[in-house]
Amino acid sequence: MNPKPDAGDITGRLADEIVRFTRLGARAKSMLNAGDQGAEFSALMLLFPLQHQGPMRVTDLAEAKGADPSTISRQAAQLVKAGLARREADPADGRASRLAVTEAGLSACLRLREARHALLSDALSGWPAERVTAFADLFAEFNSSVEALLRSDAAVSARENA
Repeated sequence: MNPKPDAGDITGRLADEIVRFTRLGARAKSMLNAGDQGAEFSALMLLFPLQHQGPMRVTDLAEAKGADPSTISRQAAQLVKAGLARREADPADGRASRLAVTEAGLSACLRLREARHALLSDALSGWPAERVTAFADLFAEFNSSVEALLRSDAAVSARENA
């Protein structure tokens, strides 16, 4: 008879699966057949917050992505050079600029989203619909829990550093 695993064993297994998923995700991005967009994949991922949240300063985009502003600045330059984003004056401060997605950038987002959906559809093709739904619901709940933890941890850090 197998003993019931304790919470630590289950959490450890989940941690291992998250690491595995992250590694697989890094490999899967090469399978996304979205054509040559003219910028690195990591730069292309900046298009999505710009699409959903509107034009942003590079510093705000870096904060939203949890990345170093110098890295985001380099990636933003790739997007501008590829015509996927443009710089525009910040209406709140004319000395500053914001990055905005272009029509070509919106088309790139659509191609990337379609490629991602096709890849996931292929991966889940053998799953019954109710399991896909349950998995999506649980994954969304997990992500919300992690986001809440990170927000509370950031709030505690901010209070401690004040």
